[in-house]
Amino acid sequence: MSLRVGVDGFNLAISRGTGVATYARTLTRALHHMGYSVDMVYGLDLPNSSNIDLREVLFFEALDQPSIRKSKLFSKQWIKDRKSDLYPPSIQEIFFTGRVEKRQFSEKLPSFDRLFNSDGIFRKAARYFRRTGKITTIYIDNPPNIMHWTYPLPLKVFGSKNIYTIHDVVPLKLPYTTLDNKGFYFRLINEISEKSDAICTVSKSSLEDIVSFFPKARNKIYNTYQYSNSSDYNQKRGDSECAAQVEANFGLSPKSYFIFFGSLEPKKNIGRLIEAFLASGSKRKLVLVGAQSWKSERELRYLEHGIKIGKIILIDYLPESTLFALLRLSKALLFPSLSEGFGLPVLEAMNSGVPTLISNEGALPEVGGEAALKIDAYDVDAIARAIFTLEYDDNLCEKLIAAGHIQASQFDMASYCKRLEELYHSV
Repeated sequence: MSLRVGVDGFNLAISRGTGVATYARTLTRALHHMGYSVDMVYGLDLPNSSNIDLREVLFFEALDQPSIRKSKLFSKQWIKDRKSDLYPPSIQEIFFTGRVEKRQFSEKLPSFDRLFNSDGIFRKAARYFRRTGKITTIYIDNPPNIMHWTYPLPLKVFGSKNIYTIHDVVPLKLPYTTLDNKGFYFRLINEISEKSDAICTVSKSSLEDIVSFFPKARNKIYNTYQYSNSSDYNQKRGDSECAAQVEANFGLSPKSYFIFFGSLEPKKNIGRLIEAFLASGSKRKLVLVGAQSWKSERELRYLEHGIKIGKIILIDYLPESTLFALLRLSKALLFPSLSEGFGLPVLEAMNSGVPTLISNEGALPEVGGEAALKIDAYDVDAIARAIFTLEYDDNLCEKLIAAGHIQASQFDMASYCKRLEELYHSV
C-alpha cells in the first residue's frame, strides 16, 4: 500500500537540534525508503499573507534564525496574537523552486515531497489547549493518509489518521528533572490517549511507563523502536580522515578521550558522571557535547572544576558528520542516564564500533543488551570503577565492540520500516 504520511517540523525548527529532531529526520528518510510520500508541517513565524513567490525565501530565513516570538501583556504584538487565536489556523504550501541555495541545510532538512507552514501554529495550539483543553484542528488540501506527530502536540489534521509519538513520560516519572508544566503535560497526554488514532513509542520500557500513567492507551500503543543512520556516515569516511578532522578541530588524538553527547540536563545524570570520571583517575579527557538545557548546582560545580583542570572539554553543538567522527574515535561512550525513552547515542556508538557504558534505567538495557557495560546510575563509585575498567581492559572493550555490531543490527533500517508499516496499516 502506498501512503502519504505527514510529519511535523516542531523540533526541526530548533537551531541546535534535539533528539526528537533526529527522530523526525530519520522517520522521513525511512518513509521515503518505504516508498511513501511525505508532507512536512512547520510552524515558523511566516505571515500567512506572504507572497507565494516569497515564501521559499522567508522559510529559509526563518529556518536559519528561528525566533521565539514573545510579547508583553497588552502590547501590539500580544493583541495581534490574541486576535489571531479567534480564527481557524490557516496553512500555506511552500513551493521549492531551487532559486534559494539550501545545501547548508542538508543535514538539517528532512526528506519530503510537500512542505506546509502555519504561522506560529505550535504556540497557538498550546495556548488554545491550555485555555480550553481541546486539540486544534488544521486543514490541508488533499490531506495525508496519516499524520505522524513526532511529539505530543495539541494538534490534529482533519481527514487524516493522527498518530502521536510519546518518547517517554519523564516529566511524570521523574518530575524533579524537568521544567515542564506537569498539569499541562498530563492533560495533553490523557487527551491524546483518548482521542488519537494510535500512539507510537520507542521502547518496551516507555510503553509500560505510558500505560502505567494512562491505562486507556494500552490498546492503541505500538513500539517501533528507532533507527540510526550513523552507519551511513561511518561507511563514507575512513579512520584517517576522521582522525585528521578531530585533531584539527579539537586537538584530540584517537582513543585519548571518553565522550558523552546529548542535552546536559538532570535526567542525563551529568553531575554523577563528571564526579565519577574525575574520581576514576582516568588519564584521558571527557568530551561533553550538548547544550545545557537546565543548569543545576551539582552539575555546574563538577563541570566547572573539570574544565578548569583541563580534564573536561565542553562543546555545545556539532553537526552530525563532525559528531560521528568524534564519537568514532573515542575510547568509549559514557551514558549513565537516570531515564531514557530509547537512548539513541548508545545505538549510534555501537554502529560506530565504540564500547558503551550505560545505566540499568529506562530503555537503555533494551538497546544495549549484552553489548554494554551496565552500572547503577545512582552509584558514583560504581560508575568510576566502570570507567577505570574501560580505561585499561582492552580485551573487554574489543568484546563490547564485537557484541555491539550484532546488537545494533536489531535496530537497522529494514526492521524499523517493518515496525512502522505494521503501525500504519493497523490504523
